[in-house]
Amino acid sequence: MAEQALTAQPSFEEEAPEAAHYAEAAHVSGDVGQISVGRLMWRRFLRNRLAVGGAIVLFFIYTVVIFANFFAPYEHTISNEDFVARSPQLPHFFDAEGNFHLRPFVYGTSTVLDTENFIYVHEDNPEETYPLQFFVHGRPYKLFGVIPTDRHFFGVEEPGTVYLLGTDRSGRDMLSRIIYGGRISMTIGLVGVALTIIFGSVLGTVSGYFGGIVDTVMQRVIELLMSFPSIALWAAFSAALPPEMTATTRFFFISIILSLIGWTGLARQVRAKVLAYREMDFASAAKAAGASHMRIILLHMMPNALSHIIVIATLAIPGMILAETALSFLGLGILPPAVSWGTLLQDAQTVATIVKFPWLMLPGLFVILAVLSFNFVGDGIRDAADPFAI
Repeated sequence: MAEQALTAQPSFEEEAPEAAHYAEAAHVSGDVGQISVGRLMWRRFLRNRLAVGGAIVLFFIYTVVIFANFFAPYEHTISNEDFVARSPQLPHFFDAEGNFHLRPFVYGTSTVLDTENFIYVHEDNPEETYPLQFFVHGRPYKLFGVIPTDRHFFGVEEPGTVYLLGTDRSGRDMLSRIIYGGRISMTIGLVGVALTIIFGSVLGTVSGYFGGIVDTVMQRVIELLMSFPSIALWAAFSAALPPEMTATTRFFFISIILSLIGWTGLARQVRAKVLAYREMDFASAAKAAGASHMRIILLHMMPNALSHIIVIATLAIPGMILAETALSFLGLGILPPAVSWGTLLQDAQTVATIVKFPWLMLPGLFVILAVLSFNFVGDGIRDAADPFAI
């Protein structure tokens, strides 16, 4: 009977295959009993190739936008009237005669009049070639606003130009404008989510922990805010901002506006977590030991919900980026001369413009790339933080 009972008991691997996998991995690596929860999460995150790829893409994007002065070949606000709506100058390794060049080059520009649409069209001129040069001298700027320098990542010798993504209808370099626009579009998501975390985690924890009339009032306020149409509410607040407001101040207020609705969903989810935590033994033990409400909330409730808060925040950043893009596209967000990916898409509002100048839609591709990368990273963090995920 004893042997049958022992045989009938499920093995450790059957009850907790994921735990068995981690134990085996820890045994193989020689750190049995020493591996932490953070390292387990990191290992699970690294196994998600889409999440790792998204993190690499985001690291690359943020590196470029942080060092925008270095990577942008031209000043994003300066127009070149000789190259209005210039199509992208793609790098080449083979010239018109089929000769191979070790250093990539771009062709010069020839301008012809389109008699059908009565506009000047700028095309590649195979008779002129300009090799791409790296770490070249160009317009002076201050790195981080402190270090004066004039080094740029790439460029060509004058009178050549290197508009890799073309120019807009004012003759401004699209690549430079996309890089500078990424500063606002990628940063506003982080700022908005930071405010969302503060409002959502704190108010959600307080609502779930105290319950009663406090919970009832907070939940009714949340339901009221969630009942408003998001775009209409954001547009109303953005339109109320004075137009003479500086770009920095407007950026700050737009971040606050985007956070006014975003925190409600996080507060609801954190409240549900805290409702379960406050009935557990560790919370009861803290109360019996005489811990104050503030101590229990800060040291027991919020840390236990931290992994969930991080996941929700990561998945909320794409929504903030899309919201800013939509507001700026409608002319209610970031206003010129400041530039964001949403303001760049204003030049591609009509089908006729897209047909003639399709490269004006390129900022939309960067929005898609950034949003997908954040979603992949968020999914990877969610799976890594979930102990029951397979």
